[in-house]
Amino acid sequence: MKRSYYASPYAVWMVMFTVVPLLFVVYFAFTGRDGAFTLDNFEKFCRPMYVSALLLSLKLAFFCTVICLLVGYPAAKFLASRDFSRRQSFVVLFLLPMWMNCLLRTYAWVSILEDTGIINTVLEWLGLPRVQMVGTEGAVLLGMVYNFLPFMVLPIYTVLKKLDHRVIEAAEDLGANPVRVFFRVTLPLSMPGVVSGVTMVFMPAATTFAISRLLGSGMFWLMGDLIDYQFREISMASGQNFGSALSLIMMVLIILSIGLLRRFDPKGEGGGMW
Repeated sequence: MKRSYYASPYAVWMVMFTVVPLLFVVYFAFTGRDGAFTLDNFEKFCRPMYVSALLLSLKLAFFCTVICLLVGYPAAKFLASRDFSRRQSFVVLFLLPMWMNCLLRTYAWVSILEDTGIINTVLEWLGLPRVQMVGTEGAVLLGMVYNFLPFMVLPIYTVLKKLDHRVIEAAEDLGANPVRVFFRVTLPLSMPGVVSGVTMVFMPAATTFAISRLLGSGMFWLMGDLIDYQFREISMASGQNFGSALSLIMMVLIILSIGLLRRFDPKGEGGGMW
């Protein structure tokens, strides 16, 4: 039996649950309620409300990715350090929150940030005024960073752990200081993990709707909220076409961003999760 036959179940699964749904999305995006070809769905997207939602989604996703990278890279480097003997225990602790449903983790932040939450209770006890946190962009950004940070740390950690430390030692023997070693050796060699982490954080951050709904309290809408609204709140007969168009626009933007990021990782080495 040829080895390619072993991939048949996976190929069938991909066709049924990825390719076919994607074809339906493309079909509904370019048709109207009567099934006729139209570009009205994309023209409707040009309205200021929807463009603003897209720009806000991309802005929050960008800042979420930057923060996760700035926080996640040092954490990954610390975990991958040869001098750190308890790395496996800390990796497990880092993974523990991911074993819990994303909604439950976000609900926990709601109870912390809400007007009667832990933070405002402490502020009131200290004699300080309460702070409105839920319903702000900052709260949504905090929820994104908290939920997606592991997806930045783990790919970078995987690449750093596999680095040949003899290369770093050679650079140090040649007189390079720690800063020069990092920017000329460690960072370039870890770029596959960085690219993988950025991709794995930016994509869900740009399309999330549960986090913005819970921590945003409906004060503003992201693209994920608009797509969810079209399919859930509006009747399928009128919402599926515009919702599919919005989904297709997001897919195209994400594919373009991935293509841009892959220029830093032309071999597609990535970093994976392990």
